Amino acid sequence: SQELYRAREEDHAKLQVAKEAAEKRTQELKKEGELHKIFEQQLSLNGEKKMIFKGLTVNKENMNNLILTPLIHYPLPGGSALITFEEAKVAQRIIEMREHTVELSCGELEELDQCRVRVQAVPMDILLPSALEVRLTPRSRSILVSELPRLAISKEALLDKLELFFSKTKNGGSEVENREFLEDSDQVVLTFTEDGVAEPLIERGHIQVPIGKEKYKIKISPCMSGDISNLQLQPSRCPRTVLLLGIPDVLSEESMQDALEIHFQKGSRGGGEVDALAYVPAGRTGVAVFVEE
Repeated sequence: SQELYRAREEDHAKLQVAKEAAEKRTQELKKEGELHKIFEQQLSLNGEKKMIFKGLTVNKENMNNLILTPLIHYPLPGGSALITFEEAKVAQRIIEMREHTVELSCGELEELDQCRVRVQAVPMDILLPSALEVRLTPRSRSILVSELPRLAISKEALLDKLELFFSKTKNGGSEVENREFLEDSDQVVLTFTEDGVAEPLIERGHIQVPIGKEKYKIKISPCMSGDISNLQLQPSRCPRTVLLLGIPDVLSEESMQDALEIHFQKGSRGGGEVDALAYVPAGRTGVAVFVEE
């Protein structure tokens, strides 16, 4: 009976180890599922976004080249944090350790066993364009008006004055069908009702427009519409940034952020100097904005 009891104990221990391994794998799959959802959100390109291309081409051979400056909006789930270290090697070390036990201040907690939490550290991968093709279409009835003066009048009042000027045949214009300020720009698109009006104005390049008691020299350019015909993306890893997942909602937002920063800046725990840290509590969502360094 003693041997049978010992055998049962060994079987129970094996089952317990198997159970813990299964639970751990389940948690890992859950975290991977969260990351997969985030990755899918980045791939979603539904909807329309107006973009204004600004700049000056000085060399003819560079006319077909386009330089993109990344501005990535990355969704963050609840119970996560982004931490950026001053050195890339620290971030890599934290990722290689993967699981971290963070000590918390027990002042806000009732039970002693809640003073430590485990969080997962994973790489911060974002999608960046690797290839982009834009199909340009000239708008034959439209002109692009730029180099407008900065005046103490509303945009609507300025549009009225431009429409009034360009609707007169003596100024080389015609009836204006539509006028609009381009989004995030000080440029205006005027569209005429008739063909053959825009070309002569574009050839002039500049024109003097009276506004109030003054005359202002403004620029007239061709108006082009562009559609993205091909866009290819590739994952890119942020070398100094780490994504922390599985953070429980046991402290206030400020206290948890402080606890995470204290933990990950200690060299004895694999950390180093923290450049920035942003924490999103459980039940909420956040958006991280990545810009080019």
